[in-house]
Amino acid sequence: MIGYLILLLLVGVPVGVAFSLVILLNAEAWSVSLDFVGQTTLDALLNYPFLAIPLFILGGELMSRGGLTRQLVKFSTRLLSWSSASMGHVMIVASALMGAITGSSVAAVAAIGRAIGPEMLSRGYAPGYVGALNAASGLLGVLLPPSIPLILYGAAVGVSITSLFLATLVPGLIFAVMFMVVHSFRARHVLEGGKETQVAAEHDQSLRTAGEWFSLVPALFMPVVVLGGIYSGIFTPTEAAAVAALYALLYALITRSASLSGLSEGFARAAASSAAVMFIIGFTTIFNRALILEQIPQQIATFAVGFTDSALVFLLAVNIMLLLVGMFMETSAATLLMGPLLAPAAAQYGIDPVHFGIMVVINIEIGLLTPPLAANLYVAALVNRIPLVPLIKQLTWFIVACLACLLLVTYVPQVSLWYQYVF
Repeated sequence: MIGYLILLLLVGVPVGVAFSLVILLNAEAWSVSLDFVGQTTLDALLNYPFLAIPLFILGGELMSRGGLTRQLVKFSTRLLSWSSASMGHVMIVASALMGAITGSSVAAVAAIGRAIGPEMLSRGYAPGYVGALNAASGLLGVLLPPSIPLILYGAAVGVSITSLFLATLVPGLIFAVMFMVVHSFRARHVLEGGKETQVAAEHDQSLRTAGEWFSLVPALFMPVVVLGGIYSGIFTPTEAAAVAALYALLYALITRSASLSGLSEGFARAAASSAAVMFIIGFTTIFNRALILEQIPQQIATFAVGFTDSALVFLLAVNIMLLLVGMFMETSAATLLMGPLLAPAAAQYGIDPVHFGIMVVINIEIGLLTPPLAANLYVAALVNRIPLVPLIKQLTWFIVACLACLLLVTYVPQVSLWYQYVF
């Protein structure tokens, strides 16, 4: 069953179609009727936490079209103007800010790449390096809350989504710092003389007056509202997604920074992206139920406990497995499949489900940088109009940084569970 699924994915069948084909091919063996497929899919999509996904996607689209993304870039530019390689740091910080609102890695890559990529090229950065930094820093779109894969994991495994959001704060910040360290080191090699060669007038003249700084308040206030509302308990992550989308829409309408046709196009693109994700969620839910009926998660848990008594060895094996899965499976599908599959085994070793969830999502997200699937690479290459090969050549140091952070999160649970010691 799993073998058929992997084969379909390897030959390029769309993820949602691959899951649906496997279900239909095994319908008789599982005693699954078409009525059951339809009803179960609908029940899965009516799960309240999943409503946050289309709302966060919509919020990201409206931010890009309404100018909030440009405001975040301006703030990051002025904040980091002291560095001789400032635009690379700007890309990292802007990606983190974008991720703190939209919860999507690919969305962060597309929005920040369009806003900052041309500026980096004009300042002397090698095209391949611009794409590599754009793709890597896009991971912060998921590693910093809110995170769509963490919403999926929490809903599928039955773990508090708010706890997952809290747990990923420190790992996300560690990733951001590591990317900035790598950029500081690599800038000496990819820039002539180790310094940017040109300062664009648009950024050089920005934010020199108090009024210009004040104009950024709406953009900076948005993540405060979203994250502050979640952690203070004022509203749930799903309600926070609705607030983010409404905030971005009102900003665009009040400031007239986007035309009605542009906003309608944003709604249409958000609807198309959301439909693709929800299609995957619906069919992976049936697939996961079939796995449970076949007792595959229980078999994996039994095998894992019999394979080794060491939780450290188990975590290493899981990391290797998930890194491979991330190379071949779309993020949402991999999270929905591997989370419920491996969580029972992790529980046998006494591993905290929140810590394990952060580890699972980090592993799968690294797959966004590793071919053949590597969605971040393809989007970064497309947005920055850069060939894929030189981009991949510049990616090595960032992948090493990701793996180092992964090992830290895996074997030092306190990095994820810090909130249990603070609150």
